Amino acid sequence: YPQFAVVALCGKLEMELGQLSNAEAEEFREAMGLTTPALDWVINLSYRLLGLISFFTTASAELKAWTIPRGITAPKAAGKVHSDMERGFIRAEVISYSDLERCGNLAEARKRGLLKMEGKNYVVQDGDVITFLFNV
Repeated sequence: YPQFAVVALCGKLEMELGQLSNAEAEEFREAMGLTTPALDWVINLSYRLLGLISFFTTASAELKAWTIPRGITAPKAAGKVHSDMERGFIRAEVISYSDLERCGNLAEARKRGLLKMEGKNYVVQDGDVITFLFNV
């Protein structure tokens, strides 16, 4: 990972865009040739510099993001959610966020065979959506 980085941004412009509706801000960014809000750049770069990634868990219709160091195995990631999940880890049911988004829901992803069963040595990837199976 790089040890430092520089981000050039126009704070006044970002402040003014923040006062617009999302649709207006998006339209203005497009007209100016700006593809991503500066805050997104800063957050993504910070994660990269710090060696962090995000994975997601889902309960009902809620999707929750968790931040972990890059290179963490599934049981350690489960421990971020709850220590019992790490202690009683059996396996992880994993799908990438982009695959889940294309399918619309876990049931459709399961039908298409996109959910993978992973064991204790699985290294969590940035953007994984994980259901942890555990027994305590």
